[in-house]
Amino acid sequence: MNTKTTKIIYWTGIILTSLWFGASGFFELTSNPIVWGITQQLGYPAHFIYILGVFKVAGVITLLIPNKLLRLKEWVFAGVFFDIIFAFFSKLAVLGFPATIDAIIAFTMVSVTYAMFRELYSVNYSKNAIVG
Repeated sequence: MNTKTTKIIYWTGIILTSLWFGASGFFELTSNPIVWGITQQLGYPAHFIYILGVFKVAGVITLLIPNKLLRLKEWVFAGVFFDIIFAFFSKLAVLGFPATIDAIIAFTMVSVTYAMFRELYSVNYSKNAIVG
């Protein structure tokens, strides 16, 4: 795959991920009754919902900064994957399989986006790292 195609797929994924998780984070921070109702139905406490919102918004800001904070972006991707995996299993346990479709779609979308991220930034981005 050429670099232009990789960048198009990557930025499309970043924008979609940012919209998805940015909206989710915003709704968590503003106590949206639908989002809060579902999250609390899954067994998560109120303070955790606010923390999710803060980290989602901060993660989205990080992802949208081009060609910077690459190591931090790795952490953001990891956090997004954890969020999706926890959402999947929580929904599966409490609400049943049909409620997990959004998590499956998100996992697929973020996996492709992360693969493109690794394709674009395949070099070691810590040239001053001490290896020992």
